[in-house]
Amino acid sequence: MPVPLRQHLDYLPPVGCDKLPEPGTRIRAPLGSRVLTGVVTGIAQSGSFAPDKLKAVEAILDDTPLIDSRVMELLCWTADYYQHPPGETLMLGLAPRERRGQDPAKCGEAGFRLTTRGEGLSQDSLRRSPRQKALVAALRDGPRTRSALLNAGFQPDNLRRLKAGDLIEPVVIVEEQNWESREPLEPNAEQAAAIAAVTGMLGCFSCHLLEGVTGGGKTEIYLQAIAAVLRKQQQALVLVPEIGLTPQLLQRFEQRFQAPVVALHSGLGDAERDRNWHAARLGKAAIIVGTRSAVFAPLHAPGLIVVDEEHDTSLSQQDGLRYSARDVAVKRAQLTDCPILLGSATPSLESMANARSQRYHWHQLTRRATGASPPKKHVIDIRGLELRAGLSSTLEESTATALSQGEQVLLFLNRRGFAPALLCHDCGWVGECRHCDARETLHRKPPRLHCHHCGYQEPLPNSCPDCGGKRLVTSGLGTEQTEQALRNKYPDTPIHRVDSDNMSGRHAMASFADSVASGGPCIMLGTQLLAKGHHFPRVTRVGVLDADAMLFSPDFRGEERLAQLLTQVGGRAGRAERPGEVLIQTRHPDHPIIEAVLETDWSTLAAGLLEARRLQGLPPHGALAALRCDSPDPNAGLAFLQALAGQSEPVASGHGVRLVGPLAAPMARRAGLYRCHLIATGPSRVAIQSTMRALVEAATAQRPPRGLRWFVDIDPTEPL
Repeated sequence: MPVPLRQHLDYLPPVGCDKLPEPGTRIRAPLGSRVLTGVVTGIAQSGSFAPDKLKAVEAILDDTPLIDSRVMELLCWTADYYQHPPGETLMLGLAPRERRGQDPAKCGEAGFRLTTRGEGLSQDSLRRSPRQKALVAALRDGPRTRSALLNAGFQPDNLRRLKAGDLIEPVVIVEEQNWESREPLEPNAEQAAAIAAVTGMLGCFSCHLLEGVTGGGKTEIYLQAIAAVLRKQQQALVLVPEIGLTPQLLQRFEQRFQAPVVALHSGLGDAERDRNWHAARLGKAAIIVGTRSAVFAPLHAPGLIVVDEEHDTSLSQQDGLRYSARDVAVKRAQLTDCPILLGSATPSLESMANARSQRYHWHQLTRRATGASPPKKHVIDIRGLELRAGLSSTLEESTATALSQGEQVLLFLNRRGFAPALLCHDCGWVGECRHCDARETLHRKPPRLHCHHCGYQEPLPNSCPDCGGKRLVTSGLGTEQTEQALRNKYPDTPIHRVDSDNMSGRHAMASFADSVASGGPCIMLGTQLLAKGHHFPRVTRVGVLDADAMLFSPDFRGEERLAQLLTQVGGRAGRAERPGEVLIQTRHPDHPIIEAVLETDWSTLAAGLLEARRLQGLPPHGALAALRCDSPDPNAGLAFLQALAGQSEPVASGHGVRLVGPLAAPMARRAGLYRCHLIATGPSRVAIQSTMRALVEAATAQRPPRGLRWFVDIDPTEPL
């Protein structure tokens, strides 16, 4: 049931029920004073309670399971691995309307065909199973839709038995439409090797890491691997980290394939999401492109999973069920016996470690697919320099030169808003969020102070709240301020600001991409939304306005993420015939990460970071987890976790796990709640899992203080 209980619930079948529901079927049943939609996970012959103590299900909502056995197994694994309530986890296997107990959205149909083994079956086979024999005969004339077979009198059990015996296989049947691929591009030797490796393993599980320089042609490898899958009338699932990446990718797929392509992400309305979800389930969708939650989408005939920009932290869910869509996707590929392709110019250190240990097939693209040269990288030491809206004179001159030559410029500033802080010049007052331990960001359009952590907003003050002074000034730089200065300096040049404030509409990123694709000179200014996988062939200059803002992170992954971000944003330059140039402004030009980004490739840089992690016993050379608490009382969470640590210490030490804390979170107060955590660090994920189960059992047995909420974070990506 969709409630935060860490157990399954027993119910009796509905009164007069003559057919028990299969696992994956939805039911409607009472829970307390409510009637909720739940999911059947199994049929028990006996239970912990006498039958007269159990409530009966009110209704069975489905004739056949909406969550198939493979996805059910995946969801149960996810709930167990990430130690999250199973009912809340299972709901991720349903479309929005299905979670509300409504019928699935109306969509098309899927079908079956004979396998090679089924086609070679002799006439004397299956003589003891006449219905199965008749079903094989019906399919000898070609694939048939599932509904046509059921209407002909065959039962779902007949289909299941033949499928289990590898005599038939699911196939997508689209009326009056063949799944075809238009002529592909000619791959270079590195691309051809990667394509051959992936397509040669279709039909069985294998994990492939595609590490390619920016502009190295990773998308073409995706396209050609997917084409091979479609020729088998199977489906491809493509995961991307951001909604903003879906328009360009969807366009590439629609241009290449004569096949139905659908999107699944939070930017869609529920009705469209419901239709696309059910189309994937029935096999009407050939290619499904989605963000992290699409990893649980139903697929009738899965053939390939692709995770683009696999290193991106946006693939990790940060609230509710905290999971890595990349890691769940690898598990899904294993359960469904299909290959998975992880692509990135800067793969995560976890994936690099798996590739180096040969757990993953490792494919490297060392040169750009178009033959373009890699961009030249330069550091601008801005110590003592006068900056205008964040730009040094060197960067201004380079920008003006590129625009005069009809080229496009990308400027990267990873801070939205007008300025990171508003302060009083007289007394030193600083505008701080009343709900978080954070400063409020000044925004000009509309004028307000905005906390980017909890979303709280308030009007701009006319005077200092502390001393009444009128000399309120800004500190720091944001994208709005730089945009204003650029518009004043280049009044005739289109300026595109790309951040979450002005790219929140459903079609905003698509409209922006269309404007840039027109090819005229322009300036793109934005946050990391600009750094992820976009292809801007006319961009020849990339400027990083403030690399220092990311240099000194409390997170042990800080250096890895900074190097990834600088490499990714620099890779937007010079992707076509014109050479590119990257200019990085910093006050720390001798910092090891800045030097490494300038002088080495990602593989070499990652090797050094991995060695540092090994010496420190940090992931991937070790494992981490945390039990986190939020509470309105600043001391309640620490006391709660301290008690749990004392109870679980014997289990932890027995597995070689060290419990650290409890500690206040790096931002101790957010959205009015005080945050703290207990960290478990150990030699392996198995050891960490055992320790975290002991902590969860101890936490479940306690009655937490009023208002306290606790949750588990396995393989955490949020700073500790």
